[in-house]
Amino acid sequence: MDGLTIRSRRTVLPDGERPAAVSILDGRITAISPYEVRDLAEAVLDLGDVALLPGLVDTHVHVNEPGRTEWEGFAAATRAAASGGVTTIVDMPLNSLPPTVDPDALAAKRAAAEGACAVDTGFWGGAIPGNLPSLRPLHELGVFGFKCFMSHSGVPEFPPLPPDGMRDAFREIASFGGLVLVHAEDPASLASPSGGGYAEFLASRPPSAERLAAERVVRLAEETGARAHILHVSAADCLDVLAKAQADGLPVTAETCPHYLTLTDGDARDTASKCCPPIRDAANREALWQGLASGVLSCVVTDHSPCTPELKRGDFATAWGGISSLQLGLPVVWTAARARGHTLHSVVRWMSEAPAALAGVSGKGGIAVGNDADLVAFAPDETFTVTPSALHHRHPVTPYGGRTLAGVVQTTWLRGVPVTGSSTTGSSTTGSSTTGSPAGRLLTRQER
Repeated sequence: MDGLTIRSRRTVLPDGERPAAVSILDGRITAISPYEVRDLAEAVLDLGDVALLPGLVDTHVHVNEPGRTEWEGFAAATRAAASGGVTTIVDMPLNSLPPTVDPDALAAKRAAAEGACAVDTGFWGGAIPGNLPSLRPLHELGVFGFKCFMSHSGVPEFPPLPPDGMRDAFREIASFGGLVLVHAEDPASLASPSGGGYAEFLASRPPSAERLAAERVVRLAEETGARAHILHVSAADCLDVLAKAQADGLPVTAETCPHYLTLTDGDARDTASKCCPPIRDAANREALWQGLASGVLSCVVTDHSPCTPELKRGDFATAWGGISSLQLGLPVVWTAARARGHTLHSVVRWMSEAPAALAGVSGKGGIAVGNDADLVAFAPDETFTVTPSALHHRHPVTPYGGRTLAGVVQTTWLRGVPVTGSSTTGSSTTGSSTTGSPAGRLLTRQER
């Protein structure tokens, strides 16, 4: 492959944002030079004031293939990812059929993904009742960690772990140095909604359910030594529990999602905004931003959890709980972050560097010599209005329809090769569309 240098006056590097020229050869970053340096490569692309970011790493994506490909699939999900500046995803072990809970299921998942992915794709394994003997083999086959539930997952084939089973899973995963991901809601604190409105749904999943579950995760991490990560924190009541655990040196981390950082209960006009745990009030939202600023919450990932439009019909008591935002996560978060005084460097840390570090995805997460040349040309001051029909995931259901967002992804490069091309950046598009044959690789934990 011929060399390429991409220049930007707003290159977001691990130590901050500055003018720089990034040189690429054979899919890797080979040098980072001052912006003014010339004759670095046969091909030079100057972005000017358009920002150059590392590709985002989204470690919380439900692709649902095989088995529920009518909900989503690797081709559609990864097209959406590339269009949104995401160059690496890690797929959750549910809601595919079979779920990724044993080596045969992992083989089926990899077979479904092979040749279909526009971006690099890795896989989480699952921990459910009865699959304890499969955890080490899955680890050896390269899954990045193991997801489990304390409460009902929403699908019968991925049941929650009872208390003793969760302790056993933590111990087993600790024995080989793995990572445990926990959907942390205390089942005894949850209830069936008393009606079909959002207020009833919100009351059925109170903040105390997340706090109690977080306390339990911390105890298990302390008892077993397992590395534990709490998924999609929506309740700010958890933050002091997490802050204390981290101050005590326990290996406990946590993430939140774009919808918890931008939407409030007042925005829940229809079931496109239903998710579990739920979107809460504005004061809670602002406290989550404080948790990010302090480092208690380390990652912002989408929890892209699509389904068919039929499953989103009905009311908040019956509709499927999940938000599809893989293509929109970057502008959604950037719009809200800059309004609160945060920088692109912080957004990159939350959405690229920290998720890559969490999963141990090597060669990703930052513009650094030796890393894959996964890059994004991002126009942070351009705006667009979200039109659902412009989205690339399989079903254009979104709570962000009609919103004006800041930040347009112009081009996404995967290992130095463009996987999106610029399109109209006016009022109705997200700024880029995928091009060419799928070039994504299937990743394993052992890779590089």
